[in-house]
Amino acid sequence: MSSLQKGILVVVSGFSGSGKGTIMKKLMEKYSDKYALSVSATTRDPRPGEEHGVDYFFVTKEEFEDMIQKGALVEYAQYVSNYYGTPKAYVEEQLSAGKSVILEIEIQGALKIKEQFPDTLLLFVTAPSAEELKNRLTGRGTETPEVIAARLSRAVEESQGMEEYDYLVINDKIDETVDLVDTIIEGQKNQNTEGFSNLSLSSNINFVNKLREELSGFSKGE
Repeated sequence: MSSLQKGILVVVSGFSGSGKGTIMKKLMEKYSDKYALSVSATTRDPRPGEEHGVDYFFVTKEEFEDMIQKGALVEYAQYVSNYYGTPKAYVEEQLSAGKSVILEIEIQGALKIKEQFPDTLLLFVTAPSAEELKNRLTGRGTETPEVIAARLSRAVEESQGMEEYDYLVINDKIDETVDLVDTIIEGQKNQNTEGFSNLSLSSNINFVNKLREELSGFSKGE
């Protein structure tokens, strides 16, 4: 019988421009022995270069709906006639192997997972300020002002659910943020969260309210 410590389920959400994708990439590069990024199942066709079981589990609509009926998905949603979801078997396999499984999803999906798995760790990532978030979106140089405005408007909506998360991760210096995320997850896994109280959402409510106010101003074009 293996004495391997089971991993935990982690959900990472954040505004567009917060850098959560970069955090996940660097976390996996630096700590690949400890973490597994969730691989979703989808009914859409593979794009060039995508691999089954690596980028997605590509299944038919009938197979996906069968998974829904059997309760084989942690969560799922439908976008533009295609299904996307997180296979429970893959998650449980990685957790049993001692790896903590990270899902990078939006608030609605995060709360659904928390309902099913109350021990799930919820992390919300943001830039140090709304101004910095706007600068990062603008600095990409890949999106129109209309798209940027839409993303900022969406951020206002997303900010309404921030209190549901366990910890706030302010992404200022990326390497320090990656190490901080690792520390939080390991602390939760080992049930040693002393010293993290300053990172809780309740401890940062003034910051969150200020962020909401600034984001709301941006979305209105102020």
